[in-house]
Amino acid sequence: MNASKASRLYILDTNVLLHDPKCLYEFKEQDVAIPMTVLEELDDIKDRKQHVSQEARHAIRSIDAILSTATTPEQITKGVRILLPGKDRQEKLGRLSIFPDHELTTRAGFLPDERNKDNKIINCALHLQATFPHRQVVLVTKDINMRLKAMGAGLKRVEDYRTDQLVSDVELLPEGYTFLEQPFWEQVEKVESFQRDGKTYHKLDKSLLPDTWMNEYLYDSTQEFAARTVAIDETTVTLLDLGYQHLMDQCCWGISPINIQQAFAMQSMLDPDLDLSMFLGSAGSGKTLIALACALEMVIEQGQFNKIIVTRSTPPVAEDIGFLPGTEEEKMTPWMSAISDNLEAMHEQDERPQSSVKYALEKANLQFKSLNFIRGRSIQKAVVLIDEAQNLTPQQLKTIITRCGKGTKIVCLGNLAQIDSNYLTPLTSGLTYIVERFRDFEGSASVHFEGVFRSRLAEYAEEHL
Repeated sequence: MNASKASRLYILDTNVLLHDPKCLYEFKEQDVAIPMTVLEELDDIKDRKQHVSQEARHAIRSIDAILSTATTPEQITKGVRILLPGKDRQEKLGRLSIFPDHELTTRAGFLPDERNKDNKIINCALHLQATFPHRQVVLVTKDINMRLKAMGAGLKRVEDYRTDQLVSDVELLPEGYTFLEQPFWEQVEKVESFQRDGKTYHKLDKSLLPDTWMNEYLYDSTQEFAARTVAIDETTVTLLDLGYQHLMDQCCWGISPINIQQAFAMQSMLDPDLDLSMFLGSAGSGKTLIALACALEMVIEQGQFNKIIVTRSTPPVAEDIGFLPGTEEEKMTPWMSAISDNLEAMHEQDERPQSSVKYALEKANLQFKSLNFIRGRSIQKAVVLIDEAQNLTPQQLKTIITRCGKGTKIVCLGNLAQIDSNYLTPLTSGLTYIVERFRDFEGSASVHFEGVFRSRLAEYAEEHL
């Protein structure tokens, strides 16, 4: 007899709860089991001085909120009904149970688990699969090797956690701009143009641009037309006229765009109507250089913001930055060398480059912050640069973005081809997640950078390695 969807039992690995602490509410009417080993791992992680400890504590609180209605140990083993927090508590969800896998004895087909917690979780799934042959037992883990081991050990169903995966292919992510094959104005028969706050807008029939989305950049082959979609309704589309040459003539802190993609990125940062800019592209395409140049221009020259805050995902060995001497700023310096390198490149022609870099750092009030210390803050009137954003989970990016108060602009920089996290892929990266989530938000724009300008060696490596 085929196991029906309604009879599934999901067993969660620790990394799923860390990746999305709210995942317990995402399995709808299906039952969820958490092995005791997973609780032990969460307990080990929650006291570490790493940003992942916050996710561990969040997951533990979510488990406790569901199981708090149980009055006996037997109820917890059997399963407690999952109730959505807030208004939707009546929605029928499955049950959550804790499985005492520490009581299992070694048997044929089990993996050796004396020192391997992954094997203990796999053995728990194998035991439940044998105990409930009428149910479809599914192990959910973000660890690729664990999925392979589980299938090799005889587990029939193993899955990645994909609830937060919004696209099936990174190629489907919006590039942020569209090149129009035909000269744009030759296709327009009727247009309503108007000016507001010194800017020119064009209201057109939606049939001319049926697939455009909010804040998509548009340009054509004439090298004259360039615009951004700023409003969409059922019948019309409103474009902000930018002008191709005007975009290419922009200059921030001595840096001008090399191609139109860099020009779009620069415009998105300088536009006060946009609160979030997302720059994706290969190594050496100019993401950090453009973002930093615009940030310096807006803070020092224009006075729009009071400071620049730079943060990034640090490698696992550096998550606890306490082992380095000095202040938080000094501890973060080794991981912020990309910013330092770009500052030096901007001022290499100066008479005293080091003095110029020091002036820019002090005048712009440029601060390097660890992710550990971003939580709980309210950041006002600042430009926040999130470097290496592809290594952050959706939850971590949400944490940073929700810290931003009035008058703050966020810029996310990343390369989906260079993910260092053990549990993230281009499809589940927080950068992919926010690009898709903010697609219809009127205050954000994303730009995919083209080309490699670092060096001919870097360009060749990007294409051939």
